[in-house]
Amino acid sequence: MNHQPSLVIRPGFLQPPAMPTPPVAVRLTSTPVARARPACLWLVLSVLSAAPLGAAARTVDAWIARTPGPPAWEAALRSGALAPLDTDALPPRPELPDPLRRADGSEVADPVAWAAQRDDLRKLLQHYVVGTFPPAPRTTRSVESSTERDGAGSRSTFVLEFSPRFDARLRVEVLTPPGTGPFPVLLLPATHRDWAVLAVSRGYLACVYAAGDGDDDTRTFAGLHPASDWTLLARRAWATARCIDYLMTRKDVDPARITAAGAGRQAAVALVAAAFDPRIAVVIAADPGPGGVAPFRLTTEADGGRGIEGVTRTEPDWLHRRLRFFAGQEARLPVDQHHLLACIAPRPVLVSLAGRQAADPVWAVEASLAAARPVYALHRQETALQLALRTGGPGWTRTEIQDVFDWLDGQLGRGTRMPDTPASAPTYAAWQRLSRERIDPARFPLPTVTAVLGSDARRPLRTRADWLEQRKTVLSRVGWVLGDLPPFPEARATAPVEAARAPAAATALGERATLSFGNGVTGDLVRPLGATAAQPVPAVIWLPPGPRPEGPWGAGDDAGPPATWLEGGFAVVSFDSVGSGGRSREADRYYQRHPHGSLLGQALQDLRAAVTVLQQQKAIDGRRIYLLGSGTGGFIALHAAALDERIAGVVCVNGLTPLRVDTTDRALGGIARWSLRYPWLPRLGAFVGAEPRIPYDLDEVLALIAPRPVTVVRSRHDLGTSGDDVRAAVQRAAPVFALYGPTTALRLFEVDDYHRFSPAVAREAYRALKTLEASAKPSP
Repeated sequence: MNHQPSLVIRPGFLQPPAMPTPPVAVRLTSTPVARARPACLWLVLSVLSAAPLGAAARTVDAWIARTPGPPAWEAALRSGALAPLDTDALPPRPELPDPLRRADGSEVADPVAWAAQRDDLRKLLQHYVVGTFPPAPRTTRSVESSTERDGAGSRSTFVLEFSPRFDARLRVEVLTPPGTGPFPVLLLPATHRDWAVLAVSRGYLACVYAAGDGDDDTRTFAGLHPASDWTLLARRAWATARCIDYLMTRKDVDPARITAAGAGRQAAVALVAAAFDPRIAVVIAADPGPGGVAPFRLTTEADGGRGIEGVTRTEPDWLHRRLRFFAGQEARLPVDQHHLLACIAPRPVLVSLAGRQAADPVWAVEASLAAARPVYALHRQETALQLALRTGGPGWTRTEIQDVFDWLDGQLGRGTRMPDTPASAPTYAAWQRLSRERIDPARFPLPTVTAVLGSDARRPLRTRADWLEQRKTVLSRVGWVLGDLPPFPEARATAPVEAARAPAAATALGERATLSFGNGVTGDLVRPLGATAAQPVPAVIWLPPGPRPEGPWGAGDDAGPPATWLEGGFAVVSFDSVGSGGRSREADRYYQRHPHGSLLGQALQDLRAAVTVLQQQKAIDGRRIYLLGSGTGGFIALHAAALDERIAGVVCVNGLTPLRVDTTDRALGGIARWSLRYPWLPRLGAFVGAEPRIPYDLDEVLALIAPRPVTVVRSRHDLGTSGDDVRAAVQRAAPVFALYGPTTALRLFEVDDYHRFSPAVAREAYRALKTLEASAKPSP
């Protein structure tokens, strides 16, 4: 082995900025639940935990009870190494905060002022997301080196060791093309060595280092700098900078053309390294996942994502443990991932996405890029931040890698610049352009207070005939907001249940059939093994939050309920809703095809077809078809049951948010999340700022379902809803249910959780489903 002399290197990685003072632990309060019991409504309020959260000061035990695990997080809280945060003291900001807006509200107007703003954002990113970096070592030495040469260039392997004690070691391989250089550089983890070999053939010097999943020397760095609370993500970014320190000593390296690249989690490493190290000239980030590009605000459990809770529980060392305090409160996070992109500006960044990545929903990534682009525009480099969409999964073909290198050549002046990928996910602005609709909210009357349901009826409801007359008006208004729908074909099942094959997860519990219905929609039906034409079973259609790239059953807490439902005697139906799973790209151009429709209307049409197919199944009782929806799925379920009387009942989990009071100052931004953020109902967008004039509200939707049973399950700590508003909506709908006689058909349960379909919430939803089924069974 050859030993080279130590290399004295000027640190290029930025010194860690001073951290903001961590907030101290203070009390969290919760509003007592009003136990109203109208004469015509059984309003049931169920609290699952023994003590209400926030009733006293938020203690360590209370935090652990609210968001238990992982063990290292709990241990840090108990030991005092991690101080609880007063997240309630942070204002919720549902939309992505403007990176050019300072904390005092003033605007950053030029690149000079941006430098100070960038430093502030770096501090926030370190404090809440990636942790604190240690300073660069004064000395780096190369040991255990060897070099091989052939006609295709040379290959050198060595180990970098860092002062002061040289006990931090990083294995490195450098592949050099023929010639003397200086060459542009591609930095890659060892797991991406196939990229490196291809890069060398295109004239790049490739530096491959052991700092990736499956081959990672940086895990040994954790205890070497006890003053730094750095994460695994930060340690790998720090290792990237150490490779650059070394490369700066080589004469065959072009120091102005260094590119950091990676796929999967290593893409997040490249982004973080570039945000803190200006020596990186270009970034290539493919499917970066948590800590990369997709904002935490837009990938919550309420949006069908993993959420901060899922990410910090399954990957506890990847991001800072302080981030876990924002589980279910992502809107209160002072910083988000578009700020990471902004910190790289004006240097070029290519974000490459596969179509169905749960951690990187296309619409959320596009929103992140759009929020960071003003910083690039400030530097007159608007086109330097680009998105490329791949048609396959997370793997890479050789052609796709070559396409990325074509883009890189263009950025480095070695080829032709490739055009940016146009926006893919549907947007409200695109709907406006395509539909040419100009809606004036002032033309819609304000509802009068004389009507029980707050409509413009001139007298209260007294008889069922009064309601049936008013019902026509409500239906027409709901229909107008939903818009026009494409022609609806007669639904026919293409595969009989008897020909089904049981999936692995339900081998002992049920049999599976793949059904086709509507405009080519396919779904899964799993029925209990004992179901026959002589003994048909009820069915429940599962409607998850969304849009969800991976389909109806995610990798999180909501992956388990089907087994419970099957054991309870229900057949389970699920399918990809428009914009989700295999239909993710269907939503992209939906408004080009149906400019006067709505994605929610399409979802309702698909549900109608699913119900028709279920009623054709001999082993399914067509009179006992239920909907169970969470978040967006709950919102869809209420509308579907209101418009289709074949649906026997609904369990709506965190999907009832009254529209007319859901204003922009609410924690999640009001009705904009149904219209502007993701255009489920684009016509609602005209009423942002004029919410009282919305043509209908969800209390009226509830009333349309009467007298069929409805159970509303609400998480008490859901930032998106007000308990008072939900309770008021249920109470306003109660008189319509009462018109059909004494009933317990309308129920409200509240659980001590935030907005997610956790095991506790799933249990409550299942109990509600069983109650609905019991009430629907004919008396013996």
